Order: sequence, then C-alpha cells, then structure tokens
Amino acid sequence: MTQPLVEIKNVTKRYSNNLALDNVSLTLMPGSIIGLLGPNGSGKTTLIKLLNGLLQPNEGEILIKGMHPSPETKKIVSYLPDTTYLDDNMKVVDALDFFKTFYDDFDTETAMNLLKDLNINLDIQLKKLSKGNKEKVQLILVMSRQAKLYILDEPIGGVDPAARDYILRTIINNYSPDASVLISTHLISDIESILDQVIFINRGHVVRQGNVDDLRVEHGESIDELFRDDFRA
Repeated sequence: MTQPLVEIKNVTKRYSNNLALDNVSLTLMPGSIIGLLGPNGSGKTTLIKLLNGLLQPNEGEILIKGMHPSPETKKIVSYLPDTTYLDDNMKVVDALDFFKTFYDDFDTETAMNLLKDLNINLDIQLKKLSKGNKEKVQLILVMSRQAKLYILDEPIGGVDPAARDYILRTIINNYSPDASVLISTHLISDIESILDQVIFINRGHVVRQGNVDDLRVEHGESIDELFRDDFRA
C-alpha cells in the first residue's frame, strides 16, 4: 500500500487572536498535481509555511513521508515562495552553484537544459533579467531538484501568458510519478488544465477537496466556475 506523502492531522494555527487554520485535516498522496485554492486570508500561506517548517502548529500534527517538518524533510521538499529568494546581484550560474551546494538532489544538467531552452545567458545578473525570466529561473531551480514534494506559491502570478505556458510545461515535465506538486494560485483558469486534485480553503477551513475530473462531472462546471460559485461575495 502506498504511503501518504503528506498527512495533516487536526492542525490549528493562531496568530494572537486570529485563527488562521482551524482543525484542518488533509492527506496528500504521491503522483498528483494539486491546486491549493482560496481567497486572500484563507490560510493558504500559513499551511504552506507549516509544511516547510517555517511555522509550528498550535495544535495537531504534520507528517511528510512520516516525518515532522525538519531539516530531514527539507531534503525532500522543494519550495518556491511567492517572493524573490535569490540575491539580485547573483549571476544565473551562481544560482546554479548555490542550489548544487545546498541540495544533494539538484540536477544541474536538467537546469542547464531548461535555461538553454530559454536562451538565458548563465553569466547575466538576475537583476538584469525581465520579471518573467527571473521567475522562470527561480522555478527551473526548484523543479530541477529530484524532490518528493514541490510547493509552488503563486508561480505564475507576475508573468505574461506565454511565460505561464512555459512554466506550466516545466512543472508537468519535471516531477516524477512518486512525487507531488502543490500549487497555490489565484489564477485558477490558467492552471486548471494541469491539475489532478484541488483543495478549496476558506477562513482556515477546507471547504472542498477532490479529484478535478470527478468534481467537473459532479457539478457540470469547470473548477474555475466552481471556485467562483463557492467564493462569490
């Protein structure tokens, strides 16, 4: 029997008097691209930070391949935050070396081939790249690891439609069958075509979870339409 990749058991997280997550339980299996979807302030970022060990729950337990978030899980989790995480003065080749130094599972050849596809000069400083190309470089670095769980926070938020297509192809082609990808985004219609599963979260609660095809058949709507129905103001 396949072991769950992620187990979130009755997790509650508070910030002072603000309840960010309220008794959330989820199980994520390997081999899927999963959309983590919800309006601003729904708890998505808190959940992502908990998975990455950047926050600790007030109550409950999180397990990644049977381990609590720790330096050990960082070895199998590849995380793309929603903000730039590299020094702008760094050259692209320096970023490659940085990842190779920190992550034993980083595949330099894969990263080089993807960068070559984009005609990105390895000797150019990151600050001289367009916003779209900088985001593509960051995604390439994250997806060139042989991780078990890829967590992508708003990976297509600031790029043009052509860049989005490239990013989505990169995601699809660079994770293995025993890994999963968790994507948090507001741009549901842009990523719906690559999703296998979705989790709708609102006000710290999971309000819907399921297989994308099953939900479309059950409701006769796209995931984007279903999301709009569930979260209509």
